[in-house]
Amino acid sequence: MTTRRNFIKKSSLGFGFFALPASAKFIYKEEYISKRPGISQRKFTSEAVERTIKTVKKTIADKELAWMFENCFPNTLDTTVKFYHKNNKPYTYVITGDIDAMWLRDSSAQVYPYLNLANEDEKLKNLLKGVINKQVECVLLDPYANAFFNDATKISEWKDDSTQMKPGIHERKWEIDSLCYVMRLSYNYWEKTGDYSIFDADWKKAMLLILQTFKEQQRKDSKGSYRFQRSNGNPLDTQFGGGYGNPTNKVGLIHSLFRPSDDATFYPFLISSNMFAVVSLKETAEIFSKILNDENSSEQFRNLAQEVDEAIQKYAVLNHPEAGKIYALEIDGFGNALFMDDANVPNLLSIPYLGYRSQEDEVYKNTRKFSLSKSNPWFSEGKFARGIGGPHIGEHKIWPLGLIMQALTTDNDEEIISCLKMLKATHAGTGFIHESFDVDNPKDFTRSWFAWANTLFGELILHLHTTKPEILKREF
Repeated sequence: MTTRRNFIKKSSLGFGFFALPASAKFIYKEEYISKRPGISQRKFTSEAVERTIKTVKKTIADKELAWMFENCFPNTLDTTVKFYHKNNKPYTYVITGDIDAMWLRDSSAQVYPYLNLANEDEKLKNLLKGVINKQVECVLLDPYANAFFNDATKISEWKDDSTQMKPGIHERKWEIDSLCYVMRLSYNYWEKTGDYSIFDADWKKAMLLILQTFKEQQRKDSKGSYRFQRSNGNPLDTQFGGGYGNPTNKVGLIHSLFRPSDDATFYPFLISSNMFAVVSLKETAEIFSKILNDENSSEQFRNLAQEVDEAIQKYAVLNHPEAGKIYALEIDGFGNALFMDDANVPNLLSIPYLGYRSQEDEVYKNTRKFSLSKSNPWFSEGKFARGIGGPHIGEHKIWPLGLIMQALTTDNDEEIISCLKMLKATHAGTGFIHESFDVDNPKDFTRSWFAWANTLFGELILHLHTTKPEILKREF
């Protein structure tokens, strides 16, 4: 019989954090030469970002970690942005890296760590406003699409998907979090800069369209207008039930047919994304109230947030045979649930990062132990690392996004250092953060140019620089 004590021992939280996987030093030469593009080849340069790199690097005792920060933190600006003006407004098209398309999720996360520097650099501030304006344009084109082209004449490789593909859309996988990330970026831009000029008529129209889309995907009256199927033979790329997903009991939750990994959900109520929606709806309600003086719309955002939150607490907190009372990742409202966690954010591990519940919440603490244990079917451990992966890549591979989020959601110094050591040991000599890697062979990785992971790593280092500078004074 598995006891709570035995379960904790099975989780990564039960190991001594310094009993770490092997070092990867033998795989590559110890040369810490900048991997950034030459100055003339960089897509955008921010003086505030450059100053921050110099300042933070000086506080990082570990040369390899400092080198990785220098490479990763500016990677989005160096390589992925196209800034321009249209109709007297700034626009910024942000590709994800090795795919020439703009994901709403990725583009938000890629620029999020720069928000704190916006008031120090007007050019950077305009670039960030441009990202928001471009996202608004994308949402107004199609709130159900997850990725877009800047050139509407470009033909997507997914043009034959069984869904409504409009010009300018790269992919039309319905993911709640895509719209949440748009709201999150807008709210945090305003909160950190005090600039509310972005909340124009187009922005308001886009937010009301997001509200309408969320309500439609509660599916109280019908299945709604969205369906999706793909015929490439990959079951993670298509949906059940004629493109509408598995049946659900309509309990007030929002259906999401895909996860932030772009994998199909099994049960359409993706709980981590519904949690993200609760937070984002509340934040947007605040803008409608304080800035737009639209109390009627503000109340609609707040009411939906409350309805979704109550449904999460009623239907998604379940008893796991080993972990106890935890959040399930997916449910159907009939009592069926999927107990797993995926490394892509939003996931269950990221609940406090998103602002839904604190690190000290008892259900979250149980959920976190589950996520970082072998009870989570997508937790892997090998010679070089242990952490969360996901079905998108398959077994024995973990995502650095999960390691970074693990470090961002704990105050335990040993756990943070453990994550930093694993990130150091698994970049395979590239100096960048990858999408995934094999736990026994860091050279077996996916996506050498994945800007979201690079920038999130930069966010982690900045977070430690502010909250735990003593950790960065150590050599690992």
